[in-house]
Amino acid sequence: MATENTNQHIQRGLKNRHIQMIALGGAIGTGLFYGSATVVKMAGPAITLSYLIGGIVIFFIMRALGEMAVAHPVSGSFSQYAYQYWGELPGFIAGWNYWFNYVVVGMAELSVVGTYINYWVPDIPTWVSALVCLVVVTLINTINVKAYGEFEFWFAIIKVLAIVGMIVFGIAVILFGVGNGGQPTGISNLWSHGGFLPNGLNGILFSLVLVMFSFGGVELVGITAGEAENPQKSIPQAINQVVWRILLFYVGALAVILAIFPWDQIEVTGSPFVQIFSYVGIPSAANLLNFVVLTAALSAYNSALYSNGRMLYGLAAQGNAPKIFGKLNSAGVPMTAVLVSSAFTLFAVLLSYLNPEKVFLYFMALATISIIINWATILIVQLKFRRSQEQQNKPVGFKMPLYPVTSYISLAFLAIVVVIMAFMPDMRFSLYIAPVWLLGLYIGYKLKNTAH
Repeated sequence: MATENTNQHIQRGLKNRHIQMIALGGAIGTGLFYGSATVVKMAGPAITLSYLIGGIVIFFIMRALGEMAVAHPVSGSFSQYAYQYWGELPGFIAGWNYWFNYVVVGMAELSVVGTYINYWVPDIPTWVSALVCLVVVTLINTINVKAYGEFEFWFAIIKVLAIVGMIVFGIAVILFGVGNGGQPTGISNLWSHGGFLPNGLNGILFSLVLVMFSFGGVELVGITAGEAENPQKSIPQAINQVVWRILLFYVGALAVILAIFPWDQIEVTGSPFVQIFSYVGIPSAANLLNFVVLTAALSAYNSALYSNGRMLYGLAAQGNAPKIFGKLNSAGVPMTAVLVSSAFTLFAVLLSYLNPEKVFLYFMALATISIIINWATILIVQLKFRRSQEQQNKPVGFKMPLYPVTSYISLAFLAIVVVIMAFMPDMRFSLYIAPVWLLGLYIGYKLKNTAH
């Protein structure tokens, strides 16, 4: 198969620490820092439960991907596995859908970069900040994979330190009353404002859609397998640690925030994180957090561009994208694939120039549905991969726990999330687009085959 040959030129320059942080950085996006207030309004303190449920399902999806990534550490990740175990059309759809998803995620992150910069320099138009960010991150991605890994490592460290700092300060307020005149707040806020489930089960159900969206990006670990120095060791480690980190960062951080501030008094506009740092009397709290969310957005865009380049490279290796995307520069980077992906996110710069408010909302709806298609593909392909291994009596090195029950439960959960989206006016939009998008991909596949 063509992929095996091309993959020998991709350089395995990502160390274990890079992979660990890429996995973690992928799971902690602007969703936690910026979007968490909206989700809290839906479910109240029970939002911690929503993140717990979502985190468990994500763990199973990651284990399904890990099973295949350890057996075949290639750069096209699950598009390559879909191509190999399910067929040409699923491989084509999985790859292009993932590429599109990350173009959209990249656009979404770019569209908010300007907002963060404006906090310090209000006179700079948002599209200028977006353009500068796009150029810098594109340059980082064309040097070599180590440059990408190193940047991602430090971006992720900033996010992690911010969350750990917030949890530590929060616990100090809860136990010792720091910033509250020495009066410990305790944790009664978790149930004294309308109960732990103030909006009932409906609140939890509706919040699950946004919760799942905030986890988008964890599957990036599968893409790094093609460039990991020791994928058999680093991929299982990164995947297994993702879950307890999700619990610590999402569930822990939100539990602390909601213990200090009554859930119905959290402002939707700002970030709950700013509120905590201001509360304990750190005067530059808002500046500090603005810096953190800016690095979180840059990190998400950095990862989006990295995965786009690798996905186009994988598609070219399958013959599902023009051959030029399969070419590597002297540093082993799929340069053309990275530059073309970057050019597509330029649309975001244009759109943020035309209508910045609406842009983010539409991108989110599109990204949410395409990410669900990605995760469903991973689970279906893993079932087919496992059958194929069993038929050939091949051992599976990194097994999915409780297979196949967990695969089917996770698929059913994703189906429920899609149904819930139909009842949410902001999300319904993406359900209208999904069939059109899939049909478009199918037509693209047919055209590619008639051209050959």
